[in-house]
Amino acid sequence: MAKIKITQVKSGIDRTKREKRTLIALGLKKLNQSKEFEENPAILGMINSVKHLLKVESV
Repeated sequence: MAKIKITQVKSGIDRTKREKRTLIALGLKKLNQSKEFEENPAILGMINSVKHLLKVESV
């Protein structure tokens, strides 16, 4: 499967609890922090729910 790199570009402050929990589940705790994941439906669903806070790149 393809790998994707996600970077948090906007703060989780003043967001809903659900969005904050999704960021933590993705392993993003700080601004400009990046993680690489295998592209699968679960990860893509989490990315889609907080896509306004992230930058997504294919690796």
